[in-house]
Amino acid sequence: MAIIKRKVSPRQKMINLMYVVLMAMLALNISTEVLNGFSIVEESLNRTTNNSSMENNMIYGELSQMMKNNPEKVREWFEMATAVRNSSDSLYNYAQDLKVMIVKEADGDDGNPLDIKNKDDLEAAEQVMLSPTSGQGKKLYEAINNYRRNILKFVTDPVQRKIIASNLSTQVPKNSLGKSWEEYMFESMPTAAAVTLLSKLQSDVRYAEGEVLHTLVANIGLKDVRVNELKAFVVPNQLRLYPGETFTANMFMAAIDTTQRPEVYVNGQKIQGNTYSVKPTSAGKHSISGYILMRDVAGNVLRRDFRQDYFVIGGSKPDNFIAEPTPEAGTVAADLMNVLYAGFDNPVSISIPNAAPGQLSASASGGSLRQTSPGHYIARPSAIGQPMTINVTAKGRSVGQYTFRVRKLPDPTAYIAAGSDRFKGGVLAKGSLLGAAGIHAAIDDGLLDIPFRVLSFTAVFHDNMGNAVPIASNGANFSQAQKEQFRHMARNHRVYITNISAIGPDNLTRRLPGAMEIIVR
Repeated sequence: MAIIKRKVSPRQKMINLMYVVLMAMLALNISTEVLNGFSIVEESLNRTTNNSSMENNMIYGELSQMMKNNPEKVREWFEMATAVRNSSDSLYNYAQDLKVMIVKEADGDDGNPLDIKNKDDLEAAEQVMLSPTSGQGKKLYEAINNYRRNILKFVTDPVQRKIIASNLSTQVPKNSLGKSWEEYMFESMPTAAAVTLLSKLQSDVRYAEGEVLHTLVANIGLKDVRVNELKAFVVPNQLRLYPGETFTANMFMAAIDTTQRPEVYVNGQKIQGNTYSVKPTSAGKHSISGYILMRDVAGNVLRRDFRQDYFVIGGSKPDNFIAEPTPEAGTVAADLMNVLYAGFDNPVSISIPNAAPGQLSASASGGSLRQTSPGHYIARPSAIGQPMTINVTAKGRSVGQYTFRVRKLPDPTAYIAAGSDRFKGGVLAKGSLLGAAGIHAAIDDGLLDIPFRVLSFTAVFHDNMGNAVPIASNGANFSQAQKEQFRHMARNHRVYITNISAIGPDNLTRRLPGAMEIIVR
């Protein structure tokens, strides 16, 4: 049976056409929930970007202070940091200008990117970015490419390079139907979405800037005293020998900084250079004392005191007379430094030329002194700030008194035991972090190696919204909550170990300054 096709009336055709148009309009309509979602993402991006900007500004401020204190050493790194800052600010500000232009195109001259009225406007972004006469899309495309090439010149870590290059990529997906980058990004794009894309670009710029700054600062060594020359020195125990005596000398390497000479003060007067000469006019014991001032890279003044006794032999003095120590001249030296530390066993060595160690004896005031072996003692001062005096006799006759200043033990440095190494901050493999039991602390500066016991600490993480999340430790060990956070950390995420409390052999509890930064790899 044949099917008879019913004729459609003009009225029905019109109704069908209106239905098709209505369906198309509904398909183009973007829900309020989606547009509000862009606002939430925008707020999160702005918060993350502000946090990155504050951290970057702190590094710039420290670099500026270091440049002011020691321009010769810091200038190279400071100039690179300045170039990075100028380049980053240029692209960041350009993106901000584009956000303002797009919102004003949608909302009028009173448009505000932080309070968009016509979030669903599909023409504003196209007009600003894709206009044939004044479109900014091509300029932004070229600006991003130039910035990416310039910033990667300062990055040597391959992982960092890959992340930065990916964040600032202008490649178009294969399914873009032949569109250019600017068309793919901004064609038929709602105003709220276009502003969010530009905010994402600003966040990526501050991230790249921060990674480069951390690399530059790591190359300087913020609190170190840098050296660039080594010299050999020979210090004999005495310059005049008698038949049968043994000549003994100490050979060592000394490091100096030729870009920054220290200031030397002898007997209260500043001298030129570091050589001091004196022609004694009387026999007996004489001494010189003073201090040396030196600045570290951060501009802090370091002071080291010194004192040296010498003896002049009696009798006539020829014109070329040189003061030399007598055989009876003794030496008392703290093995660790020129000071003694209260509440701590300080090794002290005592030697007298022409006197065997077994012929020596010593006593002390201002603390206790006990002998561990011939010529070697342990001094334990009574109180901080009260000097300790050691009295030495050789062969039953007094040699002299030697007074030491007494100080509190310096603060230790926190570290993580990573195998045989002491990790004190920077990049650490995630496996090494998970395998570590907790945090240790010790004075480990080349002169002292004194362990401290960590009592507690806090690990500060950052969530996806950029908020700081502090988690307390289990004494010196990582707590289960901290370990769980470590397991979920992604590559290049950071955690900060702060509020470290430790107790030393002097039984003084102290809160360690600063924080240990750990970058997970």
